Amino acid sequence: MPVTIPAEREQSAPVVHAGPAALPVLPSVHPDRHEPALSTPAAGTPFDPAGIWAYSIDAWQRSVLFWDVLRKRANIMLEHEEAGMPPVLTFQYEMLLDARRFERPANYALLRITTAGTEHADTCVDDTKPPVIIMDPRAGHGPGIGGFKRESEIGIALHEGFPVYFVSFFPAPSPHQRLVDVLHAMHHFVDEVIARHPGKKPVLYGNCQAGWAAMLVAIHCRAPVGPIVLNGSPLSYWAGESGANPMRLAGGLLGGSWLTHFVGDLGNGRFDGAWLIQNFETLKPEAAIWDKYANLYLDVDREEERFLEFERWWNAWYSFSREEMVEIVDHLFIGNELEQGTLDLGDEVKIDLRSLKSPLVIFASYGDNITPPHQALAWLKAVYKTTDALKEAGQRIVFLTDPHVGHLGIFVSASVARLEHRAILESLDEVANLAPGLYEMKISNPTNDPDCRKPQYSVAFEERRVEDLAFDNPRKVFERVRQLSQANEALYSNFVSPWVQAMATPWSAEALRWLHPMRTSRYLLSEKFLPWMHVVARLADEVRSKRILVSPDNPMRSAERTLSKQTETAIEIVREARDSAQERLFRRLYSQ
Repeated sequence: MPVTIPAEREQSAPVVHAGPAALPVLPSVHPDRHEPALSTPAAGTPFDPAGIWAYSIDAWQRSVLFWDVLRKRANIMLEHEEAGMPPVLTFQYEMLLDARRFERPANYALLRITTAGTEHADTCVDDTKPPVIIMDPRAGHGPGIGGFKRESEIGIALHEGFPVYFVSFFPAPSPHQRLVDVLHAMHHFVDEVIARHPGKKPVLYGNCQAGWAAMLVAIHCRAPVGPIVLNGSPLSYWAGESGANPMRLAGGLLGGSWLTHFVGDLGNGRFDGAWLIQNFETLKPEAAIWDKYANLYLDVDREEERFLEFERWWNAWYSFSREEMVEIVDHLFIGNELEQGTLDLGDEVKIDLRSLKSPLVIFASYGDNITPPHQALAWLKAVYKTTDALKEAGQRIVFLTDPHVGHLGIFVSASVARLEHRAILESLDEVANLAPGLYEMKISNPTNDPDCRKPQYSVAFEERRVEDLAFDNPRKVFERVRQLSQANEALYSNFVSPWVQAMATPWSAEALRWLHPMRTSRYLLSEKFLPWMHVVARLADEVRSKRILVSPDNPMRSAERTLSKQTETAIEIVREARDSAQERLFRRLYSQ
């Protein structure tokens, strides 16, 4: 059956931390505590005076509450920054290893999850199950996406009885940190977990950009590791759909990695992760820039708590070292060296994906425009060429796709965690016992209940062929981008970089960091910067005590939602035109 991807041990004394206690306390916002003083019925016509008056009051009150939520977000961001931006885990943990103290320092740490709510994790552990090591992506954000709420990868793994470890990281990189330093830190972490669970091969969970780290660690480790689960992890950086995945074109349109090097120089040796988050938001502005805020305004009474919970993680931006970020862009994104088998991190270990023997489970989504299934799966055809070659290598690879969920939903969606991630964990023994080959994991859930148990839902593994994987991957075009990037980077490194580094200072770097538009658009709405936001806070308190909700059936409320949807559609049309124009420009520049 053709598979076509559619469009779209160095150890210090353990230090115990209480995850949530280390974070700023979020305001407790429960709509049922703010019952409206008056709830008006639906108006008969759009021009009914009573309906217009009721809508006007409701719209004004929602405006006040909307700006008050943004004020709270600004305060949470500043408080989180003052606290050192700890992981946004909702689980308590102890730090086992701090890689900043290693011989080759890196800003990573190994945490053991100890408590879920009031229940100690050890009471949940099934001694027959292997440990799970969850590696969170370091792509601009801070750590915690794999466990910032109970219904998450960490929560489901604990619920299923697995001992859980979490690879975290710190806001600032170690001086001159490189990719090989990160790899060796991960190696230490896996060795530590193996030593704590003798006879059990750990399960590696690689989220997004941590996917390549999980693969490299498995290749490097002396002791064998168990199955590797890759969630939204790009390993084939050149693959994608024309006009739908423009991020892969950025290296060519910007002239290569020199700009990354330049930003790192301006940061006095650090690359600010806020630049990466800005790229994510502009990738799909109709969702990140319009829809997120429109939904908050339209239903602010119920959306406030969810919005603030997510924004606490979304607005914590960590840094990379200049050397590390340039290596990531050069070797992985523009060079695509992991897929091609040419990646050399300087530690004399040959990195060949064909040497990996651990079973793989790849989870991708058609709704993910950051790591589309193309980038999650195309490397299979490049590495193994044929199904027979995959079988001869003795490898078992299972892929699972979701039709709708977006990139972040793979990690944070409660329904995905409760069904797909639980099904993956429950099926790992079956995956390990499959005959070598490529399989698609099919989950059948007639109940549509993500909490159902077997046999209410079932899992099947349908054999597929590597030859039938269909992708748009113009290698010659991207090879030209790689060559141009190397030339521009050499010119910049030799003739411009020394001057920029000479002018950059810690003060100028910190000023640029705090003046980044991603930050100013957030923290400037705090009363610590704008005193008149105190007025908004007082008005919001008054509104909540005298809240008047208009009926959802009010014609003006319906018109409001329609206008929001039309605006979102208009932005989407402009974005699609932009992406198409970028695609055409890229082809004209590099296809000749």
